[in-house]
Amino acid sequence: MTYGADTPGGKGTAGGPSRPPRRRRRRLLRWVGLVLVLLVLGGSATGWWTYRKLDGNITEDTSAASELERFERERPSHYGGGAQNILLIGSDSRSGEDNARYGQDEGTQRSDTTILLHVAADRQSATAVSIPRDLMARIPACARPDGSRTGERYGQFNWAFQWGGAACTIRTAEKLTGIRIDHHMVVDFRGFKRMVDAVGGVEICLKEPVDDPEAKLKLPAGRQTLRGEQALGFVRARYSLGGGSDTERMDRQQQFLGSLVKKVQSNGVLLNPGRLYPLLDAATSSITTDPGLASLRGLYELVRSMRGIPTEKVQFLTVPRKPHSADPNRDELVVPDAVRLFERLRTDRPVGVVPAPPRPTPSAAATGAPTPAQVTGSGIGAEPSATPVPTFTGTTAGAAACR
Repeated sequence: MTYGADTPGGKGTAGGPSRPPRRRRRRLLRWVGLVLVLLVLGGSATGWWTYRKLDGNITEDTSAASELERFERERPSHYGGGAQNILLIGSDSRSGEDNARYGQDEGTQRSDTTILLHVAADRQSATAVSIPRDLMARIPACARPDGSRTGERYGQFNWAFQWGGAACTIRTAEKLTGIRIDHHMVVDFRGFKRMVDAVGGVEICLKEPVDDPEAKLKLPAGRQTLRGEQALGFVRARYSLGGGSDTERMDRQQQFLGSLVKKVQSNGVLLNPGRLYPLLDAATSSITTDPGLASLRGLYELVRSMRGIPTEKVQFLTVPRKPHSADPNRDELVVPDAVRLFERLRTDRPVGVVPAPPRPTPSAAATGAPTPAQVTGSGIGAEPSATPVPTFTGTTAGAAACR
């Protein structure tokens, strides 16, 4: 016998390990290579399909872009440096099967919620400013969906969306603030619920139980996680929570969004494909946006630039306002606080937020002691001499949702 012969069952060397024939080894290598190629191609195909699906979900608002281009000369100029101002619009449209349950579709929609999001050029902070829907503002002449035009009018801020959609709302916000709006996003009830469900719900705390048939909301007191339908009721409720006050409703919206930001930034979402894909699918299929953001790449670049912002630097506040002098059921800006806020954001300078002061006790009111609102200038825009950065009443995403 010749040792070292490659015979079936033979040995390459005396007492050494057995080796497969060269032909079988080559065949095995070819199969391994083929499997690797298929895996790569399969992964690429899946990745491409996923990208195309998410990218195709987004609705591009070309009509708003055309209307804004028409009035480019009267819009505020861009402030250099790379800061971004994005107008987030929550539509109360009842169109569509899922939205119809919240009321009759009369062919109109208003901006149930409007938030101006300022992302600093250094991407180290973001400030979200709620604009009350009852704030009285100068609404410019706008194009209606049927092609006709409205006349310029002084009215409630959310009428702008009803009359002329996103473009009219953007122009109204720019005239009000002097801030150039770089991008906008419109989300309806269905989209909001889908995004909340996609992250597994958002935690809130209630001091008292809630039973609000109008908002379709019934919750016990204490710490709990709200899913889509409950979350929508929570941020929309006015009468069972806050006694009809839009002020407290906006405060709840800001607290909820802060908890949502914290949840999205957690590893449980961003590093979990099982939750990340549903979130991306819900987000992209739920928004209507300008051409600059109407692609997965555009949205990704925006989110990527913001993902490093610490949660304590993601701030929420409401534009300084007070009951209107002619109608206490409407709002007007507090001057100069609102002017100071808009100027800081327009020039990309920092602002700070502080928690709302406690409500005055009956004894303090009875003795004539100054209330917290009087001390802080309507509770908004206080700028102590020792503090170089002006502060406003608000909260941050880093603040605990439950204490």
